[in-house]
Amino acid sequence: MAKRSFSGFPKEALQFFDQLAINNTKTWFDQHKSDYETFVMAPAREFVLALGEQLRQLSPHVVADPRVNKSIFRIYRDTRFSQDKTPYKTNLALWFPVGDEGAKFEKPGYYVHLESQNLMLGVGIYRFSPQLLKAYRDAVIEMELGSQLVGLMAKLTKKGYGVGEKIFKRPPRGYNSDHPFVELLLYGGLTAGIDLGIPQEFHTPELVDLCFEIFIDLSPVVFWLEAMIHKNI
Repeated sequence: MAKRSFSGFPKEALQFFDQLAINNTKTWFDQHKSDYETFVMAPAREFVLALGEQLRQLSPHVVADPRVNKSIFRIYRDTRFSQDKTPYKTNLALWFPVGDEGAKFEKPGYYVHLESQNLMLGVGIYRFSPQLLKAYRDAVIEMELGSQLVGLMAKLTKKGYGVGEKIFKRPPRGYNSDHPFVELLLYGGLTAGIDLGIPQEFHTPELVDLCFEIFIDLSPVVFWLEAMIHKNI
C-alpha cells in the first residue's frame, strides 16, 4: 500500500453528522464549525488526494481537487425551490469526474457519499442532459455497445451492486419498442453502486484501498460511458 497522509476519518466525523441531523440550524452549525473543519473537512481533503492518486490508475484524467465545489460538495443546501428549509446537508459528498473540460456532472465519474450510518460508493452519470440522453439511447440500440452494457450490468448485479434506475414508463418515440435492449431506454442516467454501512476500515488508512477495490469493480460503467460519449457526441 502506498504511503499517504490520510489516516482515516475520526469517529467524531460520524458524530458530527448525527448531531447536525438533530440540530440543523445556523446557530448550532456556527457553534460547531471548528468540529466540521477538524473532523470532516480536514480528513476529507486528504482522502480526496489519496483516493484520486489511486483512481488515476483506472482513469488517468480523473479530477481529484480537494476544494469545496470541486471534488468536495458544499454543505450548504440550496433551499430556494425546496420545501425542506433546513440549511445544511447531513452528509459528506465527494465527486471525481473523469476529465476537466466541460460541466463536471455531464461526465462519468466516481462518487463517495457519507452519512452517519452509511458509506455509499457509486459511479456513472446520475442524470443525463438532453444531449447525453440522446447519445445514450443511440448507443443502447447499437448491438455492440448495447450488448456490452447488458453484459456488464449483469456481472455487477451478480456481485451485489445496484445498477441503474428506470425513470421513464415507456420507450421514447422514434425507437423500436421490440428492440432486445428496450428496457435500457427507460433509464435517465446510468449509475452503479453499493452501500457499505460503516466499514471497519473507515477509521484507518485502508479505507482508500477498500474504496479503490470497489471502484475497480464498478469502473466498466465509467469506461462504457466514455465510449458512448466518444462515439455519439
